Amino acid sequence: MSAVPRSEKPAGRFRRMLDRLSSSQEDLESEELREDAQTAGCTRIGDCQDRQIVTVTGTLRTVTLRPRAGVPALEAELFDGSAALDVVWLGRRSIMGIEPGRKLIASGRISMSRGRRVLFNPKYELRPLGRE
Repeated sequence: MSAVPRSEKPAGRFRRMLDRLSSSQEDLESEELREDAQTAGCTRIGDCQDRQIVTVTGTLRTVTLRPRAGVPALEAELFDGSAALDVVWLGRRSIMGIEPGRKLIASGRISMSRGRRVLFNPKYELRPLGRE
């Protein structure tokens, strides 16, 4: 056997097809999201550090209204296939287009809150529905 791990070897068409057939739906969606982030030129959420200014992309998994210090706050979990990130819009009860399953690009400064990455009041761009 060669010393190169299978994941680093160039995969042939048959090997790629076999890998896709044996992967779960969640694994396939995660791989698609990672590729989408790479082609958009965005930082992977898993690589984001505290206080770093980033542009990330992914799919919104959940959207909830959760008050923070008596102020309404719209919270969404953004997932890009590598990790999840909480996106929080302070003072907002709802935003048109911000709904579970929607893809978006968000920019801002990452902060850490209770061990999770959070992006407060980001600049954002909704991805076209036709690309989903």
